[in-house]
Order: sequence, then C-alpha cells, then structure tokens
Amino acid sequence: MQDEAVAPLPEAINLRIASRVRALRAELGMTLDALAAKCAVSRSMISLVERGESSPTAVVLDKIATGLGVPLATLFDDLSKAANPVSHRDDRTSWRDPKSGYVRRNISPANFPSPLQIVEVVLPAGASVAFETGAHDVSIHQQIWVQQGSIEVTLGSTTHRLAQDDCLAMQLTQPMNFCNRTRNSARYIVVIASDRARAPRR
Repeated sequence: MQDEAVAPLPEAINLRIASRVRALRAELGMTLDALAAKCAVSRSMISLVERGESSPTAVVLDKIATGLGVPLATLFDDLSKAANPVSHRDDRTSWRDPKSGYVRRNISPANFPSPLQIVEVVLPAGASVAFETGAHDVSIHQQIWVQQGSIEVTLGSTTHRLAQDDCLAMQLTQPMNFCNRTRNSARYIVVIASDRARAPRR
C-alpha cells in the first residue's frame, strides 16, 4: 500500500459501513435489539453505526459482523457498485481503525458472489488489535501472508511469530490478536473463506 493507503474521509467510509450493516440486518430480518443481544454491542452503538454517526473500532465492527454471520471484510463492501468480477486499483478505498491506527483495504471485487475475500492490512509499529469474538455461526477460515515486516498472531493461547513471506492458516474459533512489536509498519494479506458467499446487491 502506497498512495492508496490514505484512508478516505471518515464520514464517507462510515456511511458505507452504515449502509452495509443496515442491509445485512434487514436481509436477516433482525431487530436492533436482537442484533445487540447476539453480538454484545449496545443497541445505541449499533444505531449510531447504522446512521453513520459513529467511527467504530475494528473490535466493535468485528462483533457486529459476527452477529450478522459474515466476515468483517463484508462490512466494507461498497453497495453502490455493481457486481463485477474485476477489482481495479482505483476502485479500492482504505479504512483506518481509530483505536490502533491499522489500515485495511478490500482487494476482492465488491459485491461479487464468492466464498473468498482478499484484504490488505498495514499494522503500524507498536500497534496491536485484539478481536474478542470466539466461535462464529458460519465457518470462517483465514490465511495470513506477510508481505513486509513481521507480526505476532495469537489465536486463543497459541502465538505464531510471522516474518516476511511467512503464511499462517487458521479457522476463526477463538479470540485473536494481531501485534507488531517492531519499529516499522508491517503489511500482510488476509485471504478469507466462509460458508456464506457474498451475494450481489441491486
């Protein structure tokens, strides 16, 4: 990630996330109260997210995604784009976690029906992100391929130290933590496979 690593205005990406969360909740026929109970995020916070009036952290968004039965990457799909099997560089936008500062960018074509998603992440020096969710309603597998620098990935009680070009395969069944203990940013690719394929939105 170079020039494209610059995240768009928070308001724009928050509105995209808002639209995605609303659409997914409507698709499932879930009320705000039902989603709040399922994902352990307050009803008021979910309401703020759905109105685009909050800058939620990656941890909060991960909980909401889990409650909706989708991988976190699904919340960043752009519903305004028609389903297309090709994703061009200029089509992609980045999102920065307001807490850790890590930047993520969906690489896969938006809204294309596929069980696979590819995400690029830059984790700043000294940063860490702890995803508290354990088991998911759908089976989600991830592979982490380090492109630059080194990171530690902890799944449950097991920590894996990954250097450049190392790749880790895992199933999301336990809480997970990403940590960069170095003085330089780390960049890695996340390949996600889930039982629930993304369907095109119209």
